[in-house]
Amino acid sequence: MRRVVPCIFILFCLSLVLAAWAAAPSGIDALKQQFLRPPDDARIMMRWWWFGPAVVKPELERELRAMKAAGIGGVEIQPVYPVTVDGNFSYLSAEFLDDVRFANDTARQLGLRVDITLGSGWPYGGPEIPLELSSPRLRVERGTGAEPRLADGEKLIATVAGSDGRQTFFISSHTRQMVKRAAAGAEGLVLDHYSRAAIDKHLSVVGDPLMQAFGKNPPYAVFSDSLEVYGSDWSGDFLAEFQKRRGYDLKPHLAALTGGADPTSAAIRDDWGRTLTELVNERYLTPVREWARRHGTRFRSQTYGTPPVVISSNDLVDLPEGEGSQWRTFTSTRWATSAAHLYNRPVVSTETWTWTHSPVFRATPLDLKAEADFHFLQGVNQIVGHGYPYSPPQAGEPGWHFYAAGALNDHNPWWIAMPDMALYMQRISFLLRQGRPVNDVAVYMPTDDAYTRFAPGRASVNEGARALLAGELIPQILDAGYNFDLIDDGAIAQGGVPYPVLVLPNVERIPLSTYQKIEEYARKGGTVIATRQAPSLAPGFREAGTDGPKVRDLSRALFEASGARGKLVPEDARLGETLRAALPPDMVKAPEIGFVHRKLPFAEVYFVVNSSNHAVRSQAEFRVKGMEPASWNPFAGKMAKAGSGNKLDFDLAPYESRVIVFSNDRLPEAPKPTGAAPAPIDLSAGWKVSFPGGQSSGMDRLASWTEEEGRRFYSGQATYVKTFQVDGALLKSGRSFYLNFGEGTPVAAQERRSGSGMRAMLESPVREAAVVYVNDKRAGSVWTPPYEVDVTGLLRPGENAIRVVVGNLAINEMARQPHLPDKALIAKYGDRFQDQDMANLQPLPSGLLGPVRLLAR
Repeated sequence: MRRVVPCIFILFCLSLVLAAWAAAPSGIDALKQQFLRPPDDARIMMRWWWFGPAVVKPELERELRAMKAAGIGGVEIQPVYPVTVDGNFSYLSAEFLDDVRFANDTARQLGLRVDITLGSGWPYGGPEIPLELSSPRLRVERGTGAEPRLADGEKLIATVAGSDGRQTFFISSHTRQMVKRAAAGAEGLVLDHYSRAAIDKHLSVVGDPLMQAFGKNPPYAVFSDSLEVYGSDWSGDFLAEFQKRRGYDLKPHLAALTGGADPTSAAIRDDWGRTLTELVNERYLTPVREWARRHGTRFRSQTYGTPPVVISSNDLVDLPEGEGSQWRTFTSTRWATSAAHLYNRPVVSTETWTWTHSPVFRATPLDLKAEADFHFLQGVNQIVGHGYPYSPPQAGEPGWHFYAAGALNDHNPWWIAMPDMALYMQRISFLLRQGRPVNDVAVYMPTDDAYTRFAPGRASVNEGARALLAGELIPQILDAGYNFDLIDDGAIAQGGVPYPVLVLPNVERIPLSTYQKIEEYARKGGTVIATRQAPSLAPGFREAGTDGPKVRDLSRALFEASGARGKLVPEDARLGETLRAALPPDMVKAPEIGFVHRKLPFAEVYFVVNSSNHAVRSQAEFRVKGMEPASWNPFAGKMAKAGSGNKLDFDLAPYESRVIVFSNDRLPEAPKPTGAAPAPIDLSAGWKVSFPGGQSSGMDRLASWTEEEGRRFYSGQATYVKTFQVDGALLKSGRSFYLNFGEGTPVAAQERRSGSGMRAMLESPVREAAVVYVNDKRAGSVWTPPYEVDVTGLLRPGENAIRVVVGNLAINEMARQPHLPDKALIAKYGDRFQDQDMANLQPLPSGLLGPVRLLAR
């Protein structure tokens, strides 16, 4: 079986790649058609929170249909904590499993994908996990005299006397961490991710019943959330495994784990970290992947955090997933997309909108778009929204919600624009799956340097790397006009360095085998750039003596000898100019602009984003020769010639995004309009506004409806109507016509509330989304800059009628009364969640704020 399962996994991964190739467009015309109508599997997904679980089948079906209508392509079922005292089934009860079966069958009938978390809340664990199989840790106590009192399950493994007369006691212990946000009946200890017995028990008690509920239609994937096993840095058999793997007894050297800047102590901590990584790879990731294969599904995993997995650990999962929107810094999103590129995973997802514009129901459509774009800029091509709260009718408005910021369901009045938002993201996701990524730079992951920073209770490679890769390094790469991936020792050992440039970011320790691969890469023409210092140490206690001199010799040969192939940059601030001297930039552009480049056999595709809250007007130069540029509008689906050659002038509104496609497809020139450009027609006055269940009233001056008596706390929709005249001669001028709603107001950085999460620093003139009809025909929706819709072809000579349906935020309704804890709920289930940022809620401006103008261009 141990031989068969890896073979099955290899064949499975090959089938994913072959399927992606088979579905790839054969030429530019096919790419155009699929861009206009992208495949369903590129639709965004939603994490679907089942609170309690207290769900009923009619509401499950209604919500699945609502998601389908909104352009959402699937769900990840995530049972979490109760929000009501009554009606909660126990997790894994017959009633709960029957609801899982029903939801899966209904989703399949609707053509929706279904994933499921292998557990409730996160990390894995629950009532099936006894103390001996729960997450372990190394407890360190200092004192004099008697040994410390040991709790249940603890074992004293060593006592070390200090020079100050005090003793240090090393105790094999447990974190006693409980599963976070668990559903009723799923409460319990987090399991030991270094124990095969622990994960086997969890898969048997939790995973197998879930798969039985799915029956003959297994989920598309099973999911593991981010590894947040705080302080887990040991295992019951760690000393024996360390001896076997590292070749020496750790017990006499335990003091090195608590600190010491000397090379020996650092080397021992390095060995400690490497051993933990090997154990979690072998005893957690590998068994879950094998179990998923046996059950006909895939393993989707957020493989970062604690225990200390590494980038190459993602080779043990089918669908890597990241988290984090800060595209100009190190994130777990970049970690996941890099692994997907290195290990040929054509689809890579991200948990999106986790902390978007807190509190719940505060996020605007522009917030969602801006954050999604920041994930796309890191190479993501599958959005998993965080998330969609299940909420029955009796919960009222705006209904149940998760404690964190994203509450993204049809209880948001702005949901009228969700189909257009979802189609935009579907188109971008589709395009970013085509061809291969053009990331010129590989940034070496200083894994061993991160290990040396471990301390008891603090053992995370990606958190250590976050500090090591902070500063100017990543902005220098991006601003110089390149994109990058991260790469680590495991990936280099398997596939070398498949990038034109490799950057060693202030690396001190590097395995000799990795350095030899890098030296070979440089010999064959690859560019190696070290910042601040060249590697000088071999990692590990035993290797430091044997391999250290060879590492130093390679460093001298690469960076110091006459005719050295490598380049040593004394400071990160000079990395950009060094890169440009080595390789022409992929895109010369303003620093506010981010881009992703995908290379196809017949086209070069660029996704371009203005990441700022102000307009950017600048020229960009692309590293493309002999092809014609076209602009593909990801909102309207229209395509137009973008100029000629590889230099294009950009005029991007705040947070605006575009797709530029270079190919041999020659689009016709746009017709030249005749005569002088006419003045805009001001339509800001003379509107009639109506609300559901009420009569219409005149609004001479556009203003927030919260200024009206009785509307201050109204969350919902309003309809604005107006008629106006258009000269027939104007319509024959050859110009395009746009209904423009204003430019928006930038939000100063100092006005951003601390802890509010990711948000777009721009307030819209349309609060918060609108659907526009001209002469009773739908023109489009308005929710992102530029705040306008193309009405060319909808206007007629003489009188024209505009109808604008506007939806605001649900937070206005929430602000009507104070948000108080549910004492009865806490008394029954404990305090399992605390809603974020709910104090002193205030209603926000709503509706059309103006000006509104008809523009001819």
